[in-house]
Amino acid sequence: MSRVAKCIDNGPMEGFWGILKRERYYGKRFTDRSTLVKMIEDYIDYYNNKRLQRNLGILTSMEKHEIYLQAA
Repeated sequence: MSRVAKCIDNGPMEGFWGILKRERYYGKRFTDRSTLVKMIEDYIDYYNNKRLQRNLGILTSMEKHEIYLQAA
């Protein structure tokens, strides 16, 4: 959750939603709300567990998280 008067806290989530919309939303039509919600849930799973990210050293978010936990 963002701190009061600290809009920069929201940057990572804004970036995530931008990526989701670019990769899965734009150009598509959803017939009902449940289909849209399912797409978002599936994308969150993909983003965390399968999508490789250069800024994480070509790892998934979960792989980077596990490395961090092992180091702690």
